[in-house]
Amino acid sequence: MRLVPLTALLAVLSLSFCAQKEAPSPAPVVPSNPTTPSTPSTPAATDTVKKLVWSDEFDKGTRPDTTKWGYDIGTGSNGWGNNEAEYYTSDSTNARIENGNLIIEARKENKGGKSYTSARLLTQGKASWTYGRIEVRAKLPKGVGTWPAIWMLGENIKTAGWPACGEIDIMEHVGKVQDEINWSTHSKLNNWTLGTQRTNKAIIDGVSTAFHIYKIEWSKDFIQFFVDDKLFYTSPNEGKGSDYYPFVAPQFLLLNFAIGGNFGGTTIDDSIFPCRMEVDYVRVYQ
Repeated sequence: MRLVPLTALLAVLSLSFCAQKEAPSPAPVVPSNPTTPSTPSTPAATDTVKKLVWSDEFDKGTRPDTTKWGYDIGTGSNGWGNNEAEYYTSDSTNARIENGNLIIEARKENKGGKSYTSARLLTQGKASWTYGRIEVRAKLPKGVGTWPAIWMLGENIKTAGWPACGEIDIMEHVGKVQDEINWSTHSKLNNWTLGTQRTNKAIIDGVSTAFHIYKIEWSKDFIQFFVDDKLFYTSPNEGKGSDYYPFVAPQFLLLNFAIGGNFGGTTIDDSIFPCRMEVDYVRVYQ
């Protein structure tokens, strides 16, 4: 989920703004593929010895477990948004448990000055991790204007700001390019506003018709990105310091379903609503 650096915002909104990562307007053009290797630079290294340390199977109750998940509420106009078209809520119409799955549903309805609602769940302040394997089994929404994401942010974001805190995009998909999955890491000197993010993308058939497992293997040396155990990208630690690889400290997890925005685009197909992102489970191994 692309965010915007604190330094850029302070320059633009210095009279009134002190938030973490507001998106500029108009948004810069995102390079199509700034740093894309032809083959993964590190061999796949799935460690079967790791043990499950945290999980949510979404198999109890009708609402997300509040001991594990919190919510971002609103539009993010105070610093964490990406010029999206939805208003995030904690309502059951937007976030609930059904048949053993977390449902994040986007709806065409007016709230908070926006024409759509959805939800953004996060483990910030409840759980964070440094290194390990993170797996999320999910089925993604379909339709122009949709932008679901499974991603992570540094626990120190309130002090370091974005992108210095680091961001790991385990999965991003935008409905304007159906079945194309994007993987990225962002840091102070490798991020999308500079066009220097570490990133790759590939077509994965049926992301909106079937569940797939989106996974990272994360160590001090690299972050590897998988879909259904197939390695698609490696973001290495090149030994240049935390401005390039801040991923040596705790990160928390986010699950959200945006509409429009900097990456989702300005065109939204209203015929698709309501539409949903479904998550079967989240599992963390260390």
